[in-house]
Amino acid sequence: MTNRPFLIFGLAVFLGLSCCGLWAAGPVHAQEAKHILSIEAYDMLNTVPETYLIDVRTRAEYQFVGHPIGAHLFPYQFFTRRFGKAGEAHAYLLSGKNKDFVAEISKVFKKTDNLLLICRDGRRSALAAKELIEAGFKNVYDVVDGFEGPPFPNFQDSNRHKFYRQLAKRNKVYGFNKRRRYGWQWWGLPWSYEINPKYVYPPDLAPAKK
Repeated sequence: MTNRPFLIFGLAVFLGLSCCGLWAAGPVHAQEAKHILSIEAYDMLNTVPETYLIDVRTRAEYQFVGHPIGAHLFPYQFFTRRFGKAGEAHAYLLSGKNKDFVAEISKVFKKTDNLLLICRDGRRSALAAKELIEAGFKNVYDVVDGFEGPPFPNFQDSNRHKFYRQLAKRNKVYGFNKRRRYGWQWWGLPWSYEINPKYVYPPDLAPAKK
């Protein structure tokens, strides 16, 4: 009998918390990639076990623009021979996504590995990270400033981005629309043009079919 008031009080607290949504389980949100900067990625590579850097740019970018030392190449897209308008400029266009991207990564890395994805400026790595998470990879990181960084100047706020880019262009600001103002290279982190076969896209090492 002496415990009855406490049971009633406990039940009331439980019901109250449930009604307020404090006790009941909340909605389950889909997992998202963690956003980090290049300097954070480099620190993780040096301090956290089972952490790997994956470069999702094209083969040409990896070879001729350079790449972080020790970065595994897994292109999310490929360059094509098609020439056309890409955003504000003309360029050789990229293909659709690499249909083997997730499958090839799954052959090399575990679902629990820490995978740090880097591209030129954070756009392709965001798309690639989303696909890996949907495929069941648990610890995916998007290196948001990329290897070269976005064109200067750059703002997350679309209005500020447009306004200051217009000012920079109109006033012929040195460095306008150029890269290397942010990103892996901007931080002065180690990179190279030299290619170690250990890190190239695995299908490129397979013997040519006769």
